[in-house]
Amino acid sequence: MGYPDEALAPEERLLLHRHPHWKMLFWPAVTFILITALAGFGAGVAARNTEGTLGTALLLAILVVWLAIVLWRSIAPLLRWKSTHFIITDRRVLIRQGVLTHTGIDIPMNRISNVQFRHGLFDRMLGTGTLIVGSASEDPLEYDDIPQVQKVHALLYHQVFDVVQNNTNGGGYNGSPGGYP
Repeated sequence: MGYPDEALAPEERLLLHRHPHWKMLFWPAVTFILITALAGFGAGVAARNTEGTLGTALLLAILVVWLAIVLWRSIAPLLRWKSTHFIITDRRVLIRQGVLTHTGIDIPMNRISNVQFRHGLFDRMLGTGTLIVGSASEDPLEYDDIPQVQKVHALLYHQVFDVVQNNTNGGGYNGSPGGYP
């Protein structure tokens, strides 16, 4: 699913839209599997060893505890992952995140002074890493868990280079792959 077109300026083109890497969902998935197995085991033991109202109350308590842990440790991280967007357009870099409280940052291409990436062995195996964007007047911003960080780095670097080259030549950038008519 692409980022909503109505959020973009007129004639602004979406070049890349990513959510964080799926590795952010690994531990929530493990938690879901383990807590479900434990709840199933506990419900089986409770149903076998208790009867009547006590058995029903115990099963209901297991269900409530299971639901609370699943919401806290699995569903909340999934919603955070789904509501985090890393977007590159032909004019700017946008970061949007938040479920209840939305936050965002926009960095115009002409304000970006450097683009770096960092990824260790484990990140390289998973195809993810940290993208570091330096803007002209602020400390560098680091974005963790960017999927295919080297490709994103190359795209952003070339986009920044086209904007800088366009500004120094005084030409009109038309968004074509070469950047010029």
